Amino acid sequence: MRIELEKRAGQSAFYAFVSPLLALVLTGIAGAILFALLGKSPLDALYTFFIEPLVDPWSLDQIAVKAGPLILMGVGLCVAYRSNNWNIGAEGQFTIGAITGSMLPILAPGFQNGTVLPMMLIMGTLGGAAYAAIPAFLKSRMNTSEILTSLMLVYISQLFLDWLVRGPWRDPGGMNFPVSLDFSPSAVLQPIFASGSMHWEFGFALIAAVAIWFMMNFTLKGFEVAVLGESERAGRFAGFSSRRMIWFSMLLSGGLAGLAGICEVSGSIGHLQPSISPGYGFTAIIVAFLGRLNPLGAIASGLVLALTYVSGEAAQLSIGVSDKVTRVFQGMLLFFVLSCDTLIRYKVRVVWNAFSSKVQGGA
Repeated sequence: MRIELEKRAGQSAFYAFVSPLLALVLTGIAGAILFALLGKSPLDALYTFFIEPLVDPWSLDQIAVKAGPLILMGVGLCVAYRSNNWNIGAEGQFTIGAITGSMLPILAPGFQNGTVLPMMLIMGTLGGAAYAAIPAFLKSRMNTSEILTSLMLVYISQLFLDWLVRGPWRDPGGMNFPVSLDFSPSAVLQPIFASGSMHWEFGFALIAAVAIWFMMNFTLKGFEVAVLGESERAGRFAGFSSRRMIWFSMLLSGGLAGLAGICEVSGSIGHLQPSISPGYGFTAIIVAFLGRLNPLGAIASGLVLALTYVSGEAAQLSIGVSDKVTRVFQGMLLFFVLSCDTLIRYKVRVVWNAFSSKVQGGA
């Protein structure tokens, strides 16, 4: 006996739309079971995770702060995954973008004028794109799996950051703590509103989502992404180059991840330190899939995943659970999204082999 997946002849647009909503419901049910096993009230816990942050103005502001990097990276990953290039290393590109963008305020702290911040953003974007160029080169020239190479580069970037802030970039006046110099005021990304902490990274994320959505739906490049993603052979017949698409999708997704990295450091932290991300790059993968690989859908899914970060921090105090529960929720959400998508696109068939059929027939 074996189980096969048979692709459905037609896909229902209704079920494709409902799939993320169904995944959210299933995640809530599984979460309720999880909290019950932990000895917590499921209703109180789910209220703390999904409702309480939405009625607190401070929490709403923090959701927007955490949604910024998720949306920026998720939008770039939408393009990469639609083109069938599996960039799993957005976390590493995020880290390298933060490092390259921080070179000016750390190595030249006396350089302070209106050009510093734009130059930092450009350098961070180029740094993330350059780091994504490594798996792009390996795939296009040596047919190496970009899944493995981009993932392994994440850990290299994190170790490199740790070495920098504990070594050559450590603040001499930082009481021996592993942090860099604090950024000067001209190198800090300012809040959009004076009364909150939501800075311009969220604005950049919305602009990027709309721009990439327009590109995907109304330009030849977007058509090229869709065709090569569905069938590389059909794309070659149409005159499109899969090799150029590897470079385009990887550099675009890496550049947006690098921009998210320098925005996060400049807007939320104000210096480099060993840990600058709670796993935004990996969570952005869920953002892309939950958003149906649609840049506008990534806005909504980015806000949902940002909610889990904010509620996870609050749940540690209010109901006494570990912050790892947030990761569990995110993992369950990705599992249910992929499961629902699979059952929408494929039929599950149980196939009996010939020997089993003869035995059953003889019996």
